[in-house]
Amino acid sequence: MKYFSFSELERSVVAQFQDIDNTMPLLVRTSAEAFVDGVLDPLREAFGAPLVVSSGYRCEALNRLVGGSPSSQHLLGTAADISAVNPADNRRLWELIGKGTVDFDQAILYGDYRFVHIGWRRTGKNRRQMLVRNTPGAAYRQD
Repeated sequence: MKYFSFSELERSVVAQFQDIDNTMPLLVRTSAEAFVDGVLDPLREAFGAPLVVSSGYRCEALNRLVGGSPSSQHLLGTAADISAVNPADNRRLWELIGKGTVDFDQAILYGDYRFVHIGWRRTGKNRRQMLVRNTPGAAYRQD
């Protein structure tokens, strides 16, 4: 874990506001470390500039509160919502992911390059699925 920390992945304004303990269990920390080492750190290296994690690990209570999927990879510590400084840089980040810079299961671009969700399967085959979500609940494949 070169560029990211557990505290960064656990940080949540919603959890803090709602007094929810969003500390990763040990097993999740192991998965999160593998995710950072295999996906986030190499992506940051390729991007060449800092990336901000707006949502990393989510405990079940936090995931329910924010309307996350019951099967969200955030629950496993193997997903993060990330962004660069501005939409133009987020577009470059999205393009890096699309070029196969890192292995991933699912990448979702939100809004007009507001942020990118990237998830990874520690075991099994990663689908390399890229989706664009312009409005809540409306996702479609990017061609």
